[in-house]
Amino acid sequence: MTSVLRNAAIAAALFSGLSGIAHANTANYEVEPSHTFVTVEVTHFKTSTLRIRFDDIKGTIEADPQQNKGSANIKIDTNSVNSGTKDFDDHLKSADFFNVEKYPDITFAGKTFDYQNNKLANVTGDLTLLGKTHPVTLKNTNYNCYFQPVLKENICGGDFETTIKRSNWGMNWGIDMGIPDEVKILVQIEAIVKK
Repeated sequence: MTSVLRNAAIAAALFSGLSGIAHANTANYEVEPSHTFVTVEVTHFKTSTLRIRFDDIKGTIEADPQQNKGSANIKIDTNSVNSGTKDFDDHLKSADFFNVEKYPDITFAGKTFDYQNNKLANVTGDLTLLGKTHPVTLKNTNYNCYFQPVLKENICGGDFETTIKRSNWGMNWGIDMGIPDEVKILVQIEAIVKK
C-alpha cells in the first residue's frame, strides 16, 4: 500500500494551501496536526476501495505567491498508520509494507510551488519512503484561508492528491497476488500562519 505518501505526505504538504495570500513577503506556516491527515487508497482485488490513514504529521511551509515559489518540509510518523483494524495495522507496520522499525518516518520536501491565477495549483517535491526518494507532484483540489475562531489563529489549508506506483519505493508485497501497485494519496492539510 505504499503510496503513502503523504501528499503526500503526504505531503505533502505539501500543501498547505499556501496560496492566496496576497503579501509580497514570504509567509511561514506550521502544520496544524488536528486537521492534517494523509490517506492512502487502493482497490482490494478490484472489489472495494481499501483506505488507511496516517494520524501523526508535522511540518513547516514557506510560501510566496507573488514570487511563485515556496517550500515544504513534512514528516509523517509511519507508526501512526491507522486502518481501523489492529491486525491489519500490525501487517502494515511490518517489513512487508512500511517497515516502521527501520523507517520510522516518511518525508516530503516540497520544492516547487506552482501558482495559477494567484492560487496554488500544484506542489512538486521529493517523497522519501523506505529509504528511497522520488519526485511527486501533489495537485491542489481545494483551498481556503480563514480565521479559526476556536484556535484564534489565521489558517490556510487545502486538499491535495497524487497517484504513485509503490514498487518505485521498493514496496512490492502482494503485487503478484493482485494487490495493485498503483496507490492514490490524499492529503488534507491545514497550517497556522506563524507570527
